[in-house]
Amino acid sequence: MNNRNNATDQAAGAANFLTSTLGNTLGGVGRTLGGVTGAATRGLGNTVTGITGEVGRPLGDGLGNLGTGVENGLNSVSKGVENAGQWKKQ
Repeated sequence: MNNRNNATDQAAGAANFLTSTLGNTLGGVGRTLGGVTGAATRGLGNTVTGITGEVGRPLGDGLGNLGTGVENGLNSVSKGVENAGQWKKQ
């Protein structure tokens, strides 16, 4: 009976390691994509505002806010993926 529990514990440990590694990897990739997308979109918004001045500021600000929203959304999803990989409960 002790061997059965030991095998179960080892299988659970291996599964936890695999899902944790996968979750952390995918979470990191998602966070990177969010950061790059957010920065690029905010930069585009700043460029639009710089070129058009006050007339284009609403469009430039909108693009910047969109980039920040995408970045925050991907960061949130990435954190959820990492938590799922670590078998965390809500």
